[in-house]
Amino acid sequence: MTAIESACRRLALRVLSGVRDSRLVLIEPASNGLRSRAPSHRRLSFGQADSQLAATVEIHSPHFYRAMLGGSVGLGEAYRDGVWDCDELVSLARIAARNMPPLDRWRRRLHPVLAPLQRTLWRVPRNSRRRARRHISAHYDLGNNLFALYLDESMMYSSAVFPHPDATLGEAQEHRLERICQALELGPDDHLLEIGTGWGAMAAYAASRYGCRVTTTTISEEQRAGALRRIQDAGVEDRVTVLLDDYRDLRGRYSKLVSLEMIEAVGWQYFDAFFRRCSELLEPDGLLFLQAIVIDDRLYEVEKAARSFSNMLIFPGGCLPSVEVIERSISRETDLSMVWLEDIGAHYARTLELWRERFIANTDLAAELGYAEPFRRLWTLWLAMSEAGFRERRLRDVQVLFAKPDRSIGGIVPARATGVMD
Repeated sequence: MTAIESACRRLALRVLSGVRDSRLVLIEPASNGLRSRAPSHRRLSFGQADSQLAATVEIHSPHFYRAMLGGSVGLGEAYRDGVWDCDELVSLARIAARNMPPLDRWRRRLHPVLAPLQRTLWRVPRNSRRRARRHISAHYDLGNNLFALYLDESMMYSSAVFPHPDATLGEAQEHRLERICQALELGPDDHLLEIGTGWGAMAAYAASRYGCRVTTTTISEEQRAGALRRIQDAGVEDRVTVLLDDYRDLRGRYSKLVSLEMIEAVGWQYFDAFFRRCSELLEPDGLLFLQAIVIDDRLYEVEKAARSFSNMLIFPGGCLPSVEVIERSISRETDLSMVWLEDIGAHYARTLELWRERFIANTDLAAELGYAEPFRRLWTLWLAMSEAGFRERRLRDVQVLFAKPDRSIGGIVPARATGVMD
């Protein structure tokens, strides 16, 4: 172990000594120069021994401690590279989330000092039109076969809503689509605009079940190809148009607009522009249905331009809004008003659990498709961290309905989402 690694270890262990409301065990290898009472390893325990939330981390290299001080990016890269393993990745991520509040307070205090560095040296790239396409391609154009490994047959890549605890993922996604269409009061006379096509499930469902026209747009070549196939299979190609346009370049007027977990790819610099464009595209009596992953209002300013596991390793250029940020943008840039808002975060935790289980079960098939072990490890960690974020409510997922001034809102509030227990 080098002097730097030794210093990083001392600092990391000091941080871990503050673990609360959980139990964490580290297993260090004696072969890497760490003193050991046992022939091959040493166990270090932190937190409460009787805690039900527990995880054991096996360290394969002293580089782990240096990576740990690099935050989620450092730990993510180290896990990808096989530096460490864990028996319960979701539990480990929940432990981290549960013990973040003290660090959050320090980050908020330091934010005025760090903000200039975030905007310059540590800046996350802006989502200009050109860069937005590049960022989207980096994730969504990895191959439709990859996403088919863990999504259900609908290929919906956003949270389902489970009508009852035993519902399958496919049933829950269809239930969610039905709720959206009912909330928008879709009918044959409507022209629905969808920003963020995905693989076409929303557009195909709305056109086939409710007879409306749909214009949907994506900037992912792979997703557009998949959406066109789905729409053709559904026999609604005469009612659905699939564009390959940036939301900023859309034209026309629509009676309804839906966007499902696309805003996370907009970038914090463009939230105002996004909502302004949505409002401009709607008729005076139009409705906007938004589903968005959001972060705590108190953390938004700290997180919005920070380098994180998600925006560096999984979703380049991504940024989560907060409910307050959405409300401010809507109020400042549009004439829309909020009709209702519902948090479906518990449903996302269950959705992610099922995605993770499917991905792990199909890991051999992923290898056959050419996705190497480091990639598979990174994807597994991301799914586990995301699930933990919702279980510990570091993350929320909200469905929000907005109305234009000429819209009557009587009777359009749907029944609350139920069926999933934390």
